[in-house]
Amino acid sequence: QVQLVESGGGLVQPAGSLRLSCAASGRIFSVKAMCWYRQVPGKERELVARFSGGSTDYVDSVKGRFTISRDNAKNTVHLQMNSLTPEDTAIYYCNADYIDSRSLRRAASWGGGTQVTVSS
Repeated sequence: QVQLVESGGGLVQPAGSLRLSCAASGRIFSVKAMCWYRQVPGKERELVARFSGGSTDYVDSVKGRFTISRDNAKNTVHLQMNSLTPEDTAIYYCNADYIDSRSLRRAASWGGGTQVTVSS
């Protein structure tokens, strides 16, 4: 199995910045993609940013404000969040799409989430 551990969440004022990190460890043969999702109570989990094959994608609401990056050697993904607004308040989850080193099958894992609160 693969474990994902997120860090970097917290309370920040509007227009502030936070940097989230997610470290993956375990039976990883290769990583196909690493993503950040977010969820607020009563709403579906939303894909925020995706890093795959050197390419990145973002949901429209964060384009120009958030940047996803990946450290391949450490199987770590970061999410730099700038110009935060109260609408960015959510639990942020890391997701990894990978090839299991034991089964050589494609699999996915989720982190436990980290709370981001944007409030004055």
